[in-house]
Amino acid sequence: MDVRLQRTDAIVAIYILIAFAMLIVPLPAAILDVFMAFNIAVAFVILFVCMYTKEVLDISYFPTILLFTTIFRIAMNVSSTRLILKTGTSGNVVRTFGEFVGGGDLIIGGIIFIILILIQFLVINKGSERVAEVTARFTLDAMPGKQMAIDADLNTGAIDDKEAKIRRDKIQLESSFFGSMDGAVKYVKGDAIAGLLLTVINLVGGIAMGVLRQGMDAGSALQNFGVLTIGDGLVSQIPSLLISLSTGILVTKGGKEADFGPTIIKQLFGVPKVMYLVGAALSFLGIFTKLNPVLFVGMGMLFVVGGRMITGNLETAMIENEVDAEEVAAEEIRQPENVNSLLQVDPIELEFGYGIIPLADVNQGGDLLDRVVMIRRQIALELGTVVPIIRLRDNIQLNPNQYIIKIKGIQVSEGEILFDHYMAMNPGYVEEEITGIPTFEPSFHLPALWITEGQRERAESLGYTVVDPPSIIATHLTEIIREYISELLTRQDVQSLVNNLKETNPSLVEELVPKLLGIGEIQKVLQNLLKEGISIRDLLSIMETLADYAPTTRDTDILTEYVRQGLKRAISTKYFPAHETTSVVTLDPKIEQEIMASVKQTETGAFLNLDPARARAIIDSVGNEVKKMENLGKNPIVITSPIVRMYFKRLTEDYYRDLVVVSYNEVESNVELQSVGMVTA
Repeated sequence: MDVRLQRTDAIVAIYILIAFAMLIVPLPAAILDVFMAFNIAVAFVILFVCMYTKEVLDISYFPTILLFTTIFRIAMNVSSTRLILKTGTSGNVVRTFGEFVGGGDLIIGGIIFIILILIQFLVINKGSERVAEVTARFTLDAMPGKQMAIDADLNTGAIDDKEAKIRRDKIQLESSFFGSMDGAVKYVKGDAIAGLLLTVINLVGGIAMGVLRQGMDAGSALQNFGVLTIGDGLVSQIPSLLISLSTGILVTKGGKEADFGPTIIKQLFGVPKVMYLVGAALSFLGIFTKLNPVLFVGMGMLFVVGGRMITGNLETAMIENEVDAEEVAAEEIRQPENVNSLLQVDPIELEFGYGIIPLADVNQGGDLLDRVVMIRRQIALELGTVVPIIRLRDNIQLNPNQYIIKIKGIQVSEGEILFDHYMAMNPGYVEEEITGIPTFEPSFHLPALWITEGQRERAESLGYTVVDPPSIIATHLTEIIREYISELLTRQDVQSLVNNLKETNPSLVEELVPKLLGIGEIQKVLQNLLKEGISIRDLLSIMETLADYAPTTRDTDILTEYVRQGLKRAISTKYFPAHETTSVVTLDPKIEQEIMASVKQTETGAFLNLDPARARAIIDSVGNEVKKMENLGKNPIVITSPIVRMYFKRLTEDYYRDLVVVSYNEVESNVELQSVGMVTA
C-alpha cells in the first residue's frame, strides 16, 4: 500500500516538474508533440470522468486538478511559443492543427480559433463561474438545515451514530468542495484570456522574427507563423475547452447519484406525448411548407415511431413492476421472520397517537425533534452523562392525543394533550379563575386547565403559567430521563467516559483501571450518584477519590459515600443556596444507632434488617416532617451522620422518592442550616 501511494505521488510530482521545466528549458519539437498529445488525453479523461461520476465528491480534488492542468497548459504554450519564434516550426501536432482545422486557409483558421475562444470565454466559463458561485452560496446556507435533519434522523432512530458522522463529514466536504470550485473556475477563465494574449504575441512576434531574422517577406511570414500560431492556439484551447466543459458539467450536475447521460435521454425523449407532437409538427412543416419533405416528414415519422416504442416499453415496465411487487410480497410472506431484529430494545422510546404527529413533523412546523435534541444536551450539561438515542414513533393503537414513554421497552409513564390547546396552571396566587377543560400536568401531576389560543393572553395576564403541548411533552420526557438515567448508564458509556478522561489524565486512569476497580464497579458508583441526582460531570474528582479509597475497600456503596464527600461543594451548591439559612430535618441519634445495629454484611453487600414495625414508625415520622416542610414551602432535606446516610436513604426511597438525604460531611463549612424538625419514633 505504501509503495503504491509513493508511486502515485511521484507521478503527480513529475507532472508538475515537467510543467516548470517547459517554462525554463527549450524542448525539441518531438518531445513537445508528446506533451501536447498527453495534454489532449488528460482533457478527455477529465471530461468523461465528470460525465460519468455519480457524485461530485467522487472527484473532490477537481479544483486542484484544474490548477495543475492550467499550469501544464500555460507552460506548454510558453514552450511552443519559444520554439515557434526561434525556429519557425513547432512540430507535427501544432502544424497539423493549424492546417487541418483551417483547411489550409489562414483566414478560416483564424475565424475558427476566435469562435472557440468566444465560446469558451463568454458561454461556458461565464456560466460555470456563476453556477459555481451560486452553488457554493446555497451549499453554505443549507448546512444548518442539513445538520438539523441529521440530528432529527439520529433521534428518531432512522440512522445510528456512525451514519450520522458519515453524513456530517459529507456535508463538510461538500461545502469545502463547492467553496473551492467557486475560486477554481477563475483558473479556467484566466487560462482563456492568457491563451488569447499568447496567440496575439505569437502572431506579432512570429512575423517580426520571420521578416527581421529569417529574411522572409511579410506575406510568407504571415502565412507561416499565422498557421503555426493558430495551430498552437488550437492545441492549447481545445483541451482548455474540454476542461471548461467538464467544469460546467460538474457544477450543473450537482450531487445526483446517477450517470446523467441516461437521465438526460430519458427526460428529453421519455414522454410519448411529446414525441407524437414533435413528429406531427415536423411532418406538417415538411408537407405544407417548401422545406425538404423527405427530410422533415421522415424525421417526423422517426419521432412518432420512437414515441410508440416508448409507450410499449412503459406498459411492459409497468406490468413487470406489478409482477415484481407481487413476487416480493409473496417472498416476504414465505420468508421466515427475522427474529434478531425483534430482540433489539431501545433505551428510551416516545410513542404517540396520530393526533400528535404534527408536533413531530418538521414539514408541518413541529419542533418536537429539536426539543429532544435539546433535552439530550441539557441532561449532558446537568448530570454529565450522555442520554441514549430517544426513539420517536407513532402508534395507531394509542388514542389520538395520547403518548407513552418507555424505558428499555417497558412503559413507565404516559400523558395526554389537546392539540391546538395550551395548558394553564395556577401557581397558587391567581385571584380570578378562567374556564377550561380540567386536567393534570403529566410531569408533576399538578391540577391544570386546557385553554384555547384565544384565552392564552388573558390567562398569562391573570398570573397563570401557560405552556404549549411540545413543552409539556418535552418536560415530561426530561423528568422521566432524570428519574431513570442511572439505569440507562451502561458499561460501554462508562468506558467512553473513562477513555475521554484518559486523554488528559492518563496516569490517573492507569492507576485506577483495572488495577483497583473494574469498569463495572465504577459503573455502580456512577449509577448511585445519578440515582440521587448528583452530577458526574466532574469525573476527574470522582476518579481521584476512587483512586484514594479503592485500595482499602471495593464496596461500591461505601465508595459512593466517599465520592459524595469529595463532591461536597457541588452538593452544597445544589441544595443549599448561598447567603441563606436552609431549613432541614435531623435524624434522632437513637434512630441512627438503631439503623446501624440493623445493618447486615454479606458477600454481595450490606442490607438493612430492621423490624417492620420499627421501619413503619420511622417512615411515618419522616412523612410528618416532610409534610411540615412542604406546608412551609420548603424542599424537604434530611441531615444524617455519614455512616447512616445511605441506609436511611434506602429505607425511605420507596416511599419518598424526592426526599433529599445528605450527611454532615457533604455540607460546606460556610453553609448555614436551621433544624426545624427531627425524625424520631
